[in-house]
Amino acid sequence: MRLAKYLAHAGVASRRAAETLIVAGRVRVDGELVRDPARDVDEQNRVAVDGRELSGAEAPVVYALHKPLGTLSTAHDPGGRPTVVELIPERRRLYPVGRLDADSSGLILLTNDGALANHLTHPRYEVPKTYRVRVTRAPVSERALSALRGGVELEDGPTAPASARRLRGGDELELTIREGRNRQVRRMCEAVGHPVLSLQRIAFGSLRLGALAVGEHRRLGERELEALRAQPTGAQGRGAKL
Repeated sequence: MRLAKYLAHAGVASRRAAETLIVAGRVRVDGELVRDPARDVDEQNRVAVDGRELSGAEAPVVYALHKPLGTLSTAHDPGGRPTVVELIPERRRLYPVGRLDADSSGLILLTNDGALANHLTHPRYEVPKTYRVRVTRAPVSERALSALRGGVELEDGPTAPASARRLRGGDELELTIREGRNRQVRRMCEAVGHPVLSLQRIAFGSLRLGALAVGEHRRLGERELEALRAQPTGAQGRGAKL
């Protein structure tokens, strides 16, 4: 296993952050200073970060959480506000996969698997995320749906085409995007004339929120993990059903 991946599995940091630690000269293998993130290591090697020896790489684990409103998508908040990590009693160091705004609820994943987190969040993989959105100025117009499907011009550039459909009642829509810009769904809806009242993520890649209650979590099974790792990316995934 490459050293950066070993550190990520041990819960030290994400793989990208682990690479930075290694290049900065903060990691030793069997007492030797190593600056190459691709250095191969296994459970027989003694790996230390900042002088603290690790007990070994932990088994990857992924949890699905129904994030409540007002909870931050981070491991720690200096201001003492509640975070998603605090909702899962797990001895391993977890970090959220991507972000979900404090004023949004729904499905968020937490893991110690840096490789999987990167696969699910890096822009080049275009993993779909689906939201249920309640908006103002109902009913949602056909013009707005067409604009969302074709791409919306925002201050940081046009969005990629999205999947959008109006739900029963006319004041809600289901929106699937393959990007991860800051508050993107809210900005897209406002740009087409329907500011958001509430927003809930109901799917992330192949995984759906389902009946998971607000504040509850569950550990994903091996089949679910395999499905996430095999999640179609880019153009391959654009026809996938959620």
